[in-house]
Amino acid sequence: MADCIAPLLLAWYDQHARTLPWRGIHDPYRTWVSETMLQQTRVETVLGYYERFLNRFPTIAALADAPEDDVLKMWEGLGYYSRARHLHQGAKQVIAQFGGEIPATVEALRTLSGVGPYTAGAIASIAFDQPVPAVDGNVIRVVSRLRGIRENVGIPSVRRALEAAAASLVPDERPGDFNQALMDLGATICLPGTPSCERCPLRAECDACLAGDAEDLPVLPRKNPPRVLDYAVCLIFSGDRVLMRQRTEAMLHGLWVFPMVEGTPTLRQLSDAVRKLTKLPVTLLRGAGEARHVFTHQIWQMQLFTMAAPKDAKAPDTYRFVTLEEMDALTIPTAMKAAVRVVREK
Repeated sequence: MADCIAPLLLAWYDQHARTLPWRGIHDPYRTWVSETMLQQTRVETVLGYYERFLNRFPTIAALADAPEDDVLKMWEGLGYYSRARHLHQGAKQVIAQFGGEIPATVEALRTLSGVGPYTAGAIASIAFDQPVPAVDGNVIRVVSRLRGIRENVGIPSVRRALEAAAASLVPDERPGDFNQALMDLGATICLPGTPSCERCPLRAECDACLAGDAEDLPVLPRKNPPRVLDYAVCLIFSGDRVLMRQRTEAMLHGLWVFPMVEGTPTLRQLSDAVRKLTKLPVTLLRGAGEARHVFTHQIWQMQLFTMAAPKDAKAPDTYRFVTLEEMDALTIPTAMKAAVRVVREK
């Protein structure tokens, strides 16, 4: 059955492949950038970022030489910033360990920062024509249905069997196109929930389609619901400047946020907490609305407040008072979008 799957899928791909700027090239750097951006992010969102990022960092050497703050700024709004840090660190490794040439094998690619099995397989197959699989969420879904894998894919032995099944499908000719075809099939036809089996080029070869249970596959591990965290976000103004802090926590590390107090304090408690936190004689002005941001494992429920500090106030350690122009140059997470809007409208 595997022998006929590649010709069927590639014939479909030749007619229906999505037109994307990282397709049809054999450039490992561009493939690496695109695949890193596409992790947990919609194609439509990535399109604009991809072009801007490559205009700013056109080569692996340019990326390696750039300051981290510049890399994060070009990533601003794309989320999951650890991807940008890993990509930046990986570029430095390519320069230092591989003479500036991105390696061609999965084994060597896996030594680079942030490059896991999927990204390594994608780069090796798409850029270097290596007949290796690239197993992402779409491919897990397609292969589970195609091969009738009805056990929880979160179980290591089941996952290994699925990956072996995916590897057995990859042809020696056009392996990169085949992997991208699997991704496209999963993104456009073999969808979560109810797939469009009647339009699938592999329907006659698909175990789940023939059995009539495609909508039940793959069997996924249960996810814990995200934790809801309450925060008071404090916009502390000193004249035309506002107080900001560069995060040192693992989450959003290195990004700039406004002072935050966890919980739902009363106005008096909030004033006391901010004075203790910043060592500034602040006065509370008013509530400035609320905002909500959903991360993978957390939900931030935020109440916004504006406060005033003396015009000549000095920022405490680890904080900075910034003007609007200076704020624009900082990398600020999307979670702070509503707070930034309040600052601009003041």
